[in-house]
Amino acid sequence: MAMADVTVRGAGVFGLSIAWVCARRGARVQVIDPFGPGAGASGGLVGALAPHVPENWNAKKAFQFDSLILAEPFWAAVEKTGGVSSGYGRTGRLQPIADDRVLGLARARETTAAELWQGKARWQVRPEAELAPWAPPSATGYLIHDTLSARMHPRRACAALAAALRTLGVDILTEGADRGQVIHATGATGLAELNAHFGKTVGGAIKGQAALFRFDAGVDAPQIFADAVHIVPHADGTLAIGSTSEREFDDPTATDAQLETVIERALAAMPVLHGATVIERWAGLRPRAKSRAPMLGAHPLHPGQFIANGGFKIGFGMAPKVAEVMADLMLEERDTIPGDFRPEVSL
Repeated sequence: MAMADVTVRGAGVFGLSIAWVCARRGARVQVIDPFGPGAGASGGLVGALAPHVPENWNAKKAFQFDSLILAEPFWAAVEKTGGVSSGYGRTGRLQPIADDRVLGLARARETTAAELWQGKARWQVRPEAELAPWAPPSATGYLIHDTLSARMHPRRACAALAAALRTLGVDILTEGADRGQVIHATGATGLAELNAHFGKTVGGAIKGQAALFRFDAGVDAPQIFADAVHIVPHADGTLAIGSTSEREFDDPTATDAQLETVIERALAAMPVLHGATVIERWAGLRPRAKSRAPMLGAHPLHPGQFIANGGFKIGFGMAPKVAEVMADLMLEERDTIPGDFRPEVSL
């Protein structure tokens, strides 16, 4: 059987992951992005791969669960092939419990997680004292500890994918002509193209701001989610916090007082961070489809071509499974995409 040709337009985490899976299946792949790997939202700082609450199960939650389970072997293979670390680690997550009502909900979710997560991960209510000293203060003295959440360094992950792709002979270009099957994973730019064509909001760019601290919490320290802020220790001795979600903004790459507020909330949630140095501030645009789910399938504007977009906030967590289902569709004409993920849902 002749090898298939695949052109991936866009070198964010969706595009690079799809290229990786297609190349591993024997396709001849090229990736084209005028700005290079990880130049957009995928070049951020935070890297929190966290699951939805284990209840009211639906196709989106099931897809994300499958992808989070796939992540460990996915990133291990990427790192082994290219020799570059992605910063991946399934280190879990801690969340403080504010009051008795939330404590009751958290205990109920222990049971639903045991069923829905198929014994592959745990959601537990644990005393804060058991998890000290790396634990956020909790008003009830209890924390939610899940073992499904993972972390990675977004930029390092994109660099790891790029290195692995080059090892497999994949060209990563700034420009070039389409060849073979074509998929557009072009993030906020691609959504703007759809909005302009259809004269309505199909999706949009949500600005996010984040910060990176010089703070070594330990290579196995879990991430924290408190006061709607992600606090993510990285394996390289840094720690990321974020992020804002801004629909209105003047400069998509500028940081401002909104980020300072996020930093203040992170310090209040984890007092141990006081005195740590902020070494970088980042802002960028994250693509959000109208449906709030990834947009996968046939491209609405380019007949015979495909789209993978809308990874807003969950792009890195969804990427391994997104890559598998898009490779299935393009290389084998096997469609396993959930109905809620199809582009027509947002049109």
